[in-house]
Amino acid sequence: MSLDDVIYVICLLGCIGAGSYVKKIRDETQRKTVCSVLGILVVVIVSGFHSLHCVISVALGTASVLLVHPSKCHLTTFGVMFGYLVFFRLVYLFGLPAVPGHTNMIQMLLTLKVSGIAFEKTAAWKRLRARDEQEKNTERDVNSEPSIEITDYDVELQQLTAQEIVLYSFNYVGVLTGPYYRYRTYRDYFEMPFKDHAPSVQATIEQLKWAVFYCSLYLLANYLWPLDYALSDEFYNDRSVFYRLMYVWPTFFIFRARIYTGLTLSECVCTMAGFGAYPDDSDATNGEGPRKRYQHLKRDADKHAYNFTTIVNTRVGDVERCWTFREGMKHWNVCVQYWLAVNVYKLFPVKKYRTLATFLCSAYWHGFRPGHYFCIMGAPIYVPLEDMWHKLVRKDAVGMQRNVIDVIFWICKWFAFSYLGTAFLLSSFDNIWRFYSSVYHIGYISWAVLVALGLYLTKLKKAAERREKRAADSAGDAKQKAQ
Repeated sequence: MSLDDVIYVICLLGCIGAGSYVKKIRDETQRKTVCSVLGILVVVIVSGFHSLHCVISVALGTASVLLVHPSKCHLTTFGVMFGYLVFFRLVYLFGLPAVPGHTNMIQMLLTLKVSGIAFEKTAAWKRLRARDEQEKNTERDVNSEPSIEITDYDVELQQLTAQEIVLYSFNYVGVLTGPYYRYRTYRDYFEMPFKDHAPSVQATIEQLKWAVFYCSLYLLANYLWPLDYALSDEFYNDRSVFYRLMYVWPTFFIFRARIYTGLTLSECVCTMAGFGAYPDDSDATNGEGPRKRYQHLKRDADKHAYNFTTIVNTRVGDVERCWTFREGMKHWNVCVQYWLAVNVYKLFPVKKYRTLATFLCSAYWHGFRPGHYFCIMGAPIYVPLEDMWHKLVRKDAVGMQRNVIDVIFWICKWFAFSYLGTAFLLSSFDNIWRFYSSVYHIGYISWAVLVALGLYLTKLKKAAERREKRAADSAGDAKQKAQ
């Protein structure tokens, strides 16, 4: 591990330890201030003078949220925050020092949080306006047209202050690695009593056990199969094509173990502070929070069972066990996926390009290196292929046949993840092309062959179904004539 990684882990552990102190603060205004001061301190420790980028971007984003009309502030803030990523990542072209990787992660999260609150404000404003127009409509049939529901949160979003946005942005919970959470989740932490009754210590201890496990796997696997070896001349001159191709498996395993360690520790920061805890009855989901009314649950908060689903960013067990690439994607980085689904996919004006736009936004958010696009934009290529073969061979399979096919799909899923993920890690176009060329682009070529074969078999299957339908219709007509 590098010195930056050591500092990073120490900061995460420090944030976990701070949770027990933060929970003891009774004055909510003081608690808010302490949480954000801690967050700023962590940012400065990790980033040094590069922290100025975080301050400048939040200031510009805050101005966009507050000064632009609510009908347009989401688009303006999105443009400002995502536009700043261009300058932030290409700052070396202007003769300024390049930004370290951990600061990049902080900036990525700030981008989602500030633009996310703008999207929430616009959505709330539209609901308020629609409700006002509905009430002015004297010809409305109140029995057939239900009233548009407005919450206190919708109103509060229109009264946001710069102080609130800054405090939310730099809250120490999630400032380093996430998870992304809505402003509502942040507000509930200070206004609801759920944190005092959630099993914070037990949840943290359980997650810390897993973090140690993932970290051990990472250190062991990285020692045995270091990524740097895949960049060496020995790897390409002395190793066989088969060895180089199989190297994608431990490479992506190391990447997963590293990510799981960081995400699990970041969840510990939340659980120790009681952040993101909601009663089971609120039906909380990852990133979004409660989907049912939950405000009344505070009256008997001590009588409910609680969970931290809102702040769970990756469902590790589901990622590892699920059979298909599509399912794996649904369980990976789910809080960020929630943000992308709500603010990009659902709002993109051209429906047929929504998926492409969402993946492009995700790749752009991750960075400008070719590896990000080789990896992330490979997903919308592989998933339709997987779906096609699912319909051909897996959908109707049962018993042992289904079990065997599931295992084949699972192996193919991890090969696809590993093959594409290696490009993400190799990063530069030269490194990626050298590696893919050394294995004769077998991943892309095999997928192209499977697409062609799948289309051919699908055509044959549909033709056979049409023949069977015509035969059945003919038999039915003959039976009617005989009667």
